[in-house]
Amino acid sequence: MEKPTFKEALKFWTKLGFISFGGPAGQVAIMHEFLVEKKKWISDSKFLHALNYCMILPGPEAQQLATYIGWMLHGNLGGLAAGILFVLPSMFILLGLSAIYVSFGNLPWVFAIFSGLKPAVIAIVILALIKIGKNRSLVHFIILLLLQLSFVFSFLIFRFHL
Repeated sequence: MEKPTFKEALKFWTKLGFISFGGPAGQVAIMHEFLVEKKKWISDSKFLHALNYCMILPGPEAQQLATYIGWMLHGNLGGLAAGILFVLPSMFILLGLSAIYVSFGNLPWVFAIFSGLKPAVIAIVILALIKIGKNRSLVHFIILLLLQLSFVFSFLIFRFHL
């Protein structure tokens, strides 16, 4: 594994902050694709270990994962940079989109643009879930059975307010 320079890592964390829509599944998939598959900055086993560690902690796991990987690559400064850059650009994008929607959301063409974004975000999330689902972590029968049972019970609880 080749460790990136701090400048290269900053460039990636900034880019991730601008394109990390689609919730945690999409964000984790983007990080895996870039950090493990394309750049090979960390191994697949280290990425999965970090992801599992962050899933145990309370709070936003994708941001914790970015912060943790930034820390693994460049210490405290890397973790701080990754954590801040993971949130800051998308916060400004959402603030801008919110202002546009509040100001001009009643115009048909603005409403149509925002309505068109919904399927795109859903497609990003579905593709990320498919990619994560193909990962080696879902290969045992018991794990797949527990996954299916948790889905069924979650559906029943939310559907029938059990």
